[in-house]
Amino acid sequence: MAALGWLTPRRRSATARSVLAGEASAEAARKSTQDLAEREPEFPVPGDERAAAFFDLDNTVMQGAALFHFGRGLYKRKFFETRELARFAWQQAWFRLAGVEDPEHMQEARDSALSIVQGHRVAELQSIGEEIYDEYMAERIWPGTRALAQAHLDAGQRVWLVTAAPVEIATVIARRLGLTGALGTVAESVDGVYTGRLVGEPLHGPAKAEAVRALALAEELDLSRCAAYSDSHNDIPMLSLVGHPYAINPDAKLRKHARRMDWRLRDYRTGRKAAKVGIPAAAGVGAVAGGTAAAIALHRKRR
Repeated sequence: MAALGWLTPRRRSATARSVLAGEASAEAARKSTQDLAEREPEFPVPGDERAAAFFDLDNTVMQGAALFHFGRGLYKRKFFETRELARFAWQQAWFRLAGVEDPEHMQEARDSALSIVQGHRVAELQSIGEEIYDEYMAERIWPGTRALAQAHLDAGQRVWLVTAAPVEIATVIARRLGLTGALGTVAESVDGVYTGRLVGEPLHGPAKAEAVRALALAEELDLSRCAAYSDSHNDIPMLSLVGHPYAINPDAKLRKHARRMDWRLRDYRTGRKAAKVGIPAAAGVGAVAGGTAAAIALHRKRR
């Protein structure tokens, strides 16, 4: 206070009060931050070997539909004619404008893709998928969702894509993002050649939940300590499986459900800051040991 000696008593008193107010405010801010840190457990938590994270792909990790971008790449390589490309474009436009996964349009897109790849070798499509990722997909990854996935990886846990897109495409994307692997729709192949049929059904809606449940069982995961991320109400079954569900760029139905269930919510479509809906009561996202369940996603029926 000696430095204030040149001031009049009245000015000195006012200045001293200002200093006192500033110090008190800073201390209160520091204390509230400490209190918040004590109340909110670290998330994701490093070192939990029974936790993992599951990410939907289309409009959650990547803007638009992976199948459409794959179709563009195949068209460029003359796998099909202009009229098929127009159909892909219409399906993508619907997806972008509606902001939801329409089962009818998704089925049409899958049927188109299956007819296009029929007779081609699996290895050929995998190689082309690498090129198509660089051409059309890499720039469409949502940075916000990518950061969320990286947070889980930095905590030492495994991170999986779970998508209705073909598993070959999903696996390429997962590898390029540094993720553990992918669960996706499996197209039937015989002797390494696509038949134009699926193994089972598309990995969509309840099927995603079943895939996550099967992977968790094989990996000895505790789903109550896992996290899942999606934009679509169709993925509510998958989100409901885990202890830490996130609505990412949600459609209207999922947003409403997330608010009702007090789930966390983030929206990267407008550039506005992400809003949080609810704080998980228990932490638990960490490392997962082993990798044998990857075979669940990569299995193909062979005769």
